[in-house]
Amino acid sequence: MPVSLTKGQRVSLEKISPGLSEVFVGLGWDVKATDTGHDFDLDASVFLLGANEKLISDNHFIFYNNLNSPDPAKSVQHTGDNLTGIGEGDDEVIKINLKKVPDEVQKIVVAVTIYEAQLRYQNFGQVQNAFVRIVNAETKQEAVRYDLVEDYSIETALIMAEIYRKDGEWRLNAVGAGYQGGLQALLDRYS
Repeated sequence: MPVSLTKGQRVSLEKISPGLSEVFVGLGWDVKATDTGHDFDLDASVFLLGANEKLISDNHFIFYNNLNSPDPAKSVQHTGDNLTGIGEGDDEVIKINLKKVPDEVQKIVVAVTIYEAQLRYQNFGQVQNAFVRIVNAETKQEAVRYDLVEDYSIETALIMAEIYRKDGEWRLNAVGAGYQGGLQALLDRYS
């Protein structure tokens, strides 16, 4: 039975799924019946942060144009860009091998942004049923799920969750923080 989180809740991945080593982070969303004249292209991205809460390097920003983390094991992999969000289940997936993530990476921030939101007059208020979930890659069992229920009527970027190290284990924080300014606002925060 997966653990369902609400905004601000934290959980130990080890406690809810002992021995968890390889996961995939699934993100999904639906578009409300709003016609802006354009498809909604939501993009998942991951920021690999050091102890200073900043990107370790530009290559530690994982997104549709940089699919793999720079470590030799490629411990974090983005599986590709979904341009419309159409379909059931996960719209974009990021694979993480928790055992192989280099020690310098202290936090993995999972974010979603709207591509060309300002140009297309789009925001997260026009999106519904957004979620992030952690799935055990070996068993395919969902371990943790966080469904966004807040209305983000002006935001164009969301930090969905943080996976971080504490006391020698990986934990998850359901963040649900919205930002104006799209992807650039997040890049400014973590660079």
